[in-house]
Parts: sequence; structure tokens; C-alpha cells
Amino acid sequence: MFLTPGTKNSVTAADGSGRAVVITVMMLPRAGAQRGQEVRWTKIECHRSTTLCRTLPGSGTTGSARAYREFLTRTVRYLTKDVGIRQFIDIGTGLPTADNTHEIAQRIAPTSRIVYVDNDPIVLAHARALLTSVPQGVTDYVDADVRDPDNIIQAAAKVLDFSRPIAIILSGVLGHVADDEDPHSIVRRLLDSLPAGSYLILQDGTTLNQASAEALRFYNRSGAVPYHLRQPEAITRFFDGLDLLKPGIVPIQSWRPETVPADAGDLNGFGGVGQKI
Repeated sequence: MFLTPGTKNSVTAADGSGRAVVITVMMLPRAGAQRGQEVRWTKIECHRSTTLCRTLPGSGTTGSARAYREFLTRTVRYLTKDVGIRQFIDIGTGLPTADNTHEIAQRIAPTSRIVYVDNDPIVLAHARALLTSVPQGVTDYVDADVRDPDNIIQAAAKVLDFSRPIAIILSGVLGHVADDEDPHSIVRRLLDSLPAGSYLILQDGTTLNQASAEALRFYNRSGAVPYHLRQPEAITRFFDGLDLLKPGIVPIQSWRPETVPADAGDLNGFGGVGQKI
């Protein structure tokens, strides 16, 4: 990607959770650069930002966003094809990209119903325009914060049948909830509203990779919405009381991979799928 010095540029990137976000960047000219001259950002010029360095070509791209997306694809496809789930609540949707939740599910079961939840007006505008259902199914969009599970449940109940199993997706979103906001109680409240046979798909970033953790500290200081990495044990606690599907809570690239899992490298996401019994 090329950006012009001295101008504001909108960049579609991945935040600390791997979700697609839009960031406006003011480019400063490199020493000796002329106004209007295109320059390629390097790893140093990204100021070690997790958001930008993961996505700009030539900046040490890690493939994190791809790993998060592939985890979502595999988990949603498994629940739709092998388990028979037909209802999903995708909380913290992020900007539309390839293989969104409804596309994965409705390719297998066109009658699938999906509720997307986000509190970013830009995300919601793109979602309403691009995340459109096939005629047999339904997609809906809820303007709500993950910290308000009762509002999410109430809105989703207008579209989904809460007497039948539902899968809740929390893909990278709980990293935006600080520990003092008790993210585990948020998950419990969401699960309490679901009938037996429902599922939780959850993944989030961990502290295992020191380079990623340090880069994220720079990202959090930039004024962006903070993202909080957690120990794998804290990720596992989100599944308390659920029946974990094999292989359990693992690095996301190792959850039922369709090819040989890539070396973890600088990936730090852990996740899994659990059933309410």
C-alpha cells in the first residue's frame, strides 16, 4: 500500500483482535521526500503499531487477521454442517470482509438466521449495505455494546427463536473489555439467556507473544480503543460450565485445521467452541 505524505489517508487494517477496522492516518514526509511523492511505509514508520504493521505490505505482515478469519470460518461451518445450528449472534462484527458469518452458514443452510451486533456506526452502515441475506434466511443488525448483554438479548429475540439452540460468536471483541468491567460476567449473562444445546464460539488475543504484547502497548497509547491481552487461562474461564469441543482451548490455527497448522510465530490468539448442556 502507498500513502501520500502530508495527507490524511483511510486505511483498512486489523486491530489487536484481528477484526477489520478503518483508521485515518496523517502521513508525515520521510526526510528528503517531496510533497506528492508516494512512499512505502516500513515497519519502523508504522511506529510498531499492531494495527498497521500487521496489514501494510512490506511491514512484516503476520497473517493474524487471516488466522482469525479462518478460525471463524471453520467454527461456523462445523456448527452449521455437523451440528445443525441455524441461528447465530455475531457480537463485535467489525467491517464486512470475505466469508462473513451469514455467508458461511447460508452456503450450507440457506434458512440460517444471523444477528450482527456492533456499536460502531461506520461498521453498522457497511453491514446494512453489504451483509445481506439470501431470500430463505435472515440477517439483522443491532446497534449495541457488548457490555450491555441484556440489550443484545432483547434485540436478538425479535429475530431469533430463543427456544431453539443459538451460537454466540465473540471473535476478538472481549479484548476491548477491561478486567474491571468483568468480561466473564458478560459471557455468563449471554449464555444464561440461551437454551441447552446452544454454543459459544470465542477467541481472543493472549500475552504469550512478547513482541505482539509490546506492540499492542504502543497501539493502546495511540488513542485507539484499547485492547487487553489475557493469559490463556483467562480465555479458558469464559467456557466455565460448558462442554468443550475437542481439541479444547488452543491456538486458533490449531482448532481443527484443514491443512497442517502454521507455526504459531507471532500469532497470539487462543479460542475454542463450547456447548451449553
